[in-house]
Amino acid sequence: MLFFYLLISFLLGITVAVHILNNKKAVTRNSHLQKLNEVLNYIDRYYVDSVNIDSLYDVSINTILQTLDPHSSYSSAEDNKMLMESLEGSFEGVGIQFNIMNDTLMVVSTISGGPSEKAGIRAGDRMVTVDGESIIGITSEKAYKKLRGKKGTKVKVGILRPGFDEIYTYEIKRDVIPIYTVDASFMIDKQTGYIKINEFGSTTTEEFQKAIKKLKGQGMKAMILDLRGNAGGFLEAAIGVCDELLPNKEKIVSIEGLNVRPEVMYASKRGNFEEGKVVVLIDDYSASASEIVAGAVQDNDRGIVVGRRSFGKGLVQRQFELDDNSTIRLTTARYHTPSGRCIQRDYKNGTEAYYEEIINRLVNGEMETIDSIKLDSTQIFKTVSGRTVYGGGGIMPDHFVPLQYSDTKSGFYAVSNTAALVQYCFRYATDHKSALLKQYPDVNAFCNKMVVSDAQVKELLQYYQKLTKNEPPVLNAESKKELKVWMKALIGRNLFGDEAYYKTVNTTDPVVLKALEVMK
Repeated sequence: MLFFYLLISFLLGITVAVHILNNKKAVTRNSHLQKLNEVLNYIDRYYVDSVNIDSLYDVSINTILQTLDPHSSYSSAEDNKMLMESLEGSFEGVGIQFNIMNDTLMVVSTISGGPSEKAGIRAGDRMVTVDGESIIGITSEKAYKKLRGKKGTKVKVGILRPGFDEIYTYEIKRDVIPIYTVDASFMIDKQTGYIKINEFGSTTTEEFQKAIKKLKGQGMKAMILDLRGNAGGFLEAAIGVCDELLPNKEKIVSIEGLNVRPEVMYASKRGNFEEGKVVVLIDDYSASASEIVAGAVQDNDRGIVVGRRSFGKGLVQRQFELDDNSTIRLTTARYHTPSGRCIQRDYKNGTEAYYEEIINRLVNGEMETIDSIKLDSTQIFKTVSGRTVYGGGGIMPDHFVPLQYSDTKSGFYAVSNTAALVQYCFRYATDHKSALLKQYPDVNAFCNKMVVSDAQVKELLQYYQKLTKNEPPVLNAESKKELKVWMKALIGRNLFGDEAYYKTVNTTDPVVLKALEVMK
């Protein structure tokens, strides 16, 4: 009996101690919140200039989240609405995805076929002015307001491109931005289908299924899945894509975190392309959901990965809605590929250094030679068949294809680095649309028969001179050949959409050519 009373007393003691400890934590938190409110109150009452206190609260929240990791973030109610539109609906604007890094708007990607891509904006560009006004230090909310607008209205942006000191000016004509996540799906040859996914949205799985069924009907027995430049999106969409490729009960991804229940996702029986060769294409801007797909295909030995090392984002965010309809996306877990590796890059040096690491890969030669890539020898994992793969820094492709870029002093580079190329092709396709469609009634006729003439190249150079006020560059044979491919691709896009564009550029794309070689 005495033992019973002693046990009860002991358990009550623990309960009381835990209660006191929790109360102490709550009191500490409340005191910190009170301190923050006091500071903001003093600023509101005594600061030398007028201050928007609400925006200071937003800055405080952002600062807290950014000290955690590069992907935890805060969005106002308006920001969140616009962000979700990019994955679920349509909107009117310039058609870019961006991050605010070090007070500067960085273009993460351009929406395929959208106004910014047509104007010549590229992933990695820094936008520094809008309509002649500096936007250094701009918030995401204000950037959305400046860039979005009614269809047909125009906006001039100043672009600083990495590696160049000059600010380039581009005029973008706003338009309705439709949200399709599968850019193109077509047969490259009699047996090989090509599918390009630009991001993982709410409709991706359905779009992917339709593309597979269409191409299987055309004889597809092998697939090239292009995820280059795909920065991610919904986890569920990545799982859906994997489920189409992997046999029943194959592991897709697992999720683990301190405060979440571990979870493992497996493929079901419903896949539409569980047999047949698969090659996944990735590059430095393939991130998150793209890496889940590439990792699942690689670890299960379902296919081969070709290209360059992926971005390296292995953190899972959960969205929490606040009382004023703003949201925080808080990192709650890490995802692991089927072999058990987490491909999240190190971010201990801060958010700015984390994102600049992609640029440093170019500087360090990692995009040009495989020997320059530093793999983490402490994170070695094995695929189903026993092949070695590495964690800790993105998905390393099975076949590395170096970055192909033109000599910065070449004539092609001089023309393509301005808006002249894109704008000329858009205007040419528009002005000659009737005649072109009569000559090339469908996309296959265009891709098989259309040839860009020397006269068209001359017209482009004249347009370049008029637009830039610079003397047109001298083109050698290689530059002229490369320029003609891009002119044909861009004219084709304006006539027949992305299928004509990708069918044309794929004929000389070294990553696609490597994928076809691997298929054999």
